[in-house]
Amino acid sequence: MSEPASAPVSGRSYRGDDWYGDELVDVVYESCNFSDVDLTEATTRGVMFSECTFHTCRFNASTHVSTAFIAADFRRCNFFDVTLEGCKLDGSVFSECTMRPMKVSGGSWRSVTLRGANLGGLDMRGLDLRESDLSMSDLTGAVLRDAKLDGATVRETTLARADLRGASLAGVDLREATLKDTRLDLPGAVHLAELYGADVEP
Repeated sequence: MSEPASAPVSGRSYRGDDWYGDELVDVVYESCNFSDVDLTEATTRGVMFSECTFHTCRFNASTHVSTAFIAADFRRCNFFDVTLEGCKLDGSVFSECTMRPMKVSGGSWRSVTLRGANLGGLDMRGLDLRESDLSMSDLTGAVLRDAKLDGATVRETTLARADLRGASLAGVDLREATLKDTRLDLPGAVHLAELYGADVEP
């Protein structure tokens, strides 16, 4: 059930609500708490969730277009088959969430915490992941072509068979990650070689 577009919602708690298949458009939620809310097959367009908390919520098969989850706290939420088009998740934290399969098209996930997340096989090409925490996450076979990974933390991150061609990697210590059959372009290979102390000359 959506709120009137002209009325920002602040500090409200939703527990066990059924929003299955609902459509939310141009709504603003500030510091709201969502617990056990069913958003399966729901659609959001231009919605803003600012500093909201989501606990054990179901986003299965939902679609989100130009929606922002800023500094959100997601715990034990299910994002199975979610579609995110041009969404902003900056500063959000994901803990014990189901993140795949998921369709991601553009957007910004800057400073997002995805520690220990299973992101294997996801197509995140062109995504802004600067300063994100990907520690201990599984990105096996993930597509990160042209992604912005500057300053990202990849401690004990699995990047086996991941595609990093065209990705910006300034400040990323790939020595801390597991690389096996990882795809790098020339600048990425040079970056890795320099991390290991090589003096790369043109």
